[in-house]
Amino acid sequence: MAVTDVKVALMDAQKALEALLANEEALKAIDDAGQLMADTIAAGGKILSCGNGGSLCDAMHFAEEMTGRYRLNRPGFAAIAISDPSHMSCVGNDYGYEEVFARYTQAVGRAGDVLLAITTSGTSKNILKAVEAAKANGMKVVGMTGRPESPLAKMADIAIVTPSGSAYADRVQELHIKAIHIMIELVERRLAPENYAAE
Repeated sequence: MAVTDVKVALMDAQKALEALLANEEALKAIDDAGQLMADTIAAGGKILSCGNGGSLCDAMHFAEEMTGRYRLNRPGFAAIAISDPSHMSCVGNDYGYEEVFARYTQAVGRAGDVLLAITTSGTSKNILKAVEAAKANGMKVVGMTGRPESPLAKMADIAIVTPSGSAYADRVQELHIKAIHIMIELVERRLAPENYAAE
């Protein structure tokens, strides 16, 4: 890949970010999701997160930044990525891969909790089944996708639809991780305001 190709790729990523910045509906959804998550943690609830492939990595990254540390020291926030290999293997074998996230959500999720469901296409069956399980348990759902008319966007209580302007999922995922970081920051600003007092 020549340097010119690198610049083209970065410029394409920049266009995707500019499209997100110009999308007031998406920006409001990110803010609403952050506030919902802060309310949930403050009330003693937790956030489950799930996704496939790169989206599972994003779900895990979200959870570790919540339970661990994002920018500065503060108490851990209750978040669990549905990523336990033994659970995935057991449920995948006994019930099929479509049930791996739903089964965990049904078992661990409670009314007042939140499910962060991530799928760039908005059509992944195992994610949609997890959303159904979350709603059956009285949970709220934050959905992250790249398609506004997808099943996930329609099912979620808050749908964060990142307008990538690209035919490829990588641009959607790049915007997802930015939105995830912002949501974590919003939770921190509410629940650990001392970390931002020097601004």
